[in-house]
Amino acid sequence: MLRFSSAVTALTVALCLPASVAHAQFPQPNGGDLERGVLPAHWFSQQPKCMEIPEWQVHEYNPNFFILRQSPCTDYEKPFIFLFFGKEKAMLVDTGSRNGNLVPALQLTVKNWLARNKRTSIPLIVTHTHEHEDHTWGDKGLQAMNDPAIPVTFVPSDVEATKKFFGIANWPTGIGHVDLGGRVLDIVPIPGHSAVSIAFYDHNTGVLLSGDTMYPGRLYVVDFPAFQASVERLVKFTEGKPIANVLGNHIEETSTPFLDYPVGTMYQPNEHELAMSRGALLELEDALISMHGTPKRLALRDFSVWPAGPGFESAAERAAYKKHVQEEKAKMWDHTQP
Repeated sequence: MLRFSSAVTALTVALCLPASVAHAQFPQPNGGDLERGVLPAHWFSQQPKCMEIPEWQVHEYNPNFFILRQSPCTDYEKPFIFLFFGKEKAMLVDTGSRNGNLVPALQLTVKNWLARNKRTSIPLIVTHTHEHEDHTWGDKGLQAMNDPAIPVTFVPSDVEATKKFFGIANWPTGIGHVDLGGRVLDIVPIPGHSAVSIAFYDHNTGVLLSGDTMYPGRLYVVDFPAFQASVERLVKFTEGKPIANVLGNHIEETSTPFLDYPVGTMYQPNEHELAMSRGALLELEDALISMHGTPKRLALRDFSVWPAGPGFESAAERAAYKKHVQEEKAKMWDHTQP
């Protein structure tokens, strides 16, 4: 039991905190009304032999939300993509990187879902976290899929198409929405890593998709003022909302604090977990503010701020990257060998 002075101090602190901080997001620690889900203990990228790794690892977070990860053997970027199912529509966020060959894995996943739900078809919206090639390479394959069970509505990754489809009146300060039927996602513009970066907030699961703006790894900042403003806006957007997991597009960090994998790494034993929290978002905001408008590299426990562009990468780093990529490919069939 608190002594009187401690109780008064605690009450004073609580009264001084903003409402979103002072009050729990749910009254009891029982999961609230969120749809629960699980993440895998490890991803196949932690396995050393490419013969044993499928082109896509499909993980069922829960019966209506799937996470797919591209094989490191097809591209060291090994991005994640996300598949949501509503009662009326499904939505795929990103289409993967080079040599991904997404269509067979996607068709199998959707048709298994249809069979389990005793349905014959579902319309699919294909959209993106941003326009970079490691998240849009599979676009042409999806556009050419022509599967009557999965009619596709394709949303190009450009500002005007994104604004129009999601109903974002003002870019980047407005909020868009998409209703899949009993499942609404909010769309938050977050340019800075790229011109068309957006985040997705799923009301059903409390999952926030943060794209390449935040994930366990190197956060490449192309436009520093826009990036900082976007992170601050995302912090504001998430105030008072239940955030179960913040899921980004990559894992580049090891499970050892402050230590990442070199650029170009395929085999990643002892990876950092994919999921991050709103606390990490607050930490990122604080790190950016501390730079006072002058971008610089800064390694934090679970990620690094990594300004991109001229002046931020040395010739020695570029040479080391190219050498590492070659070494990784040479060992792709058995990374246990020296």
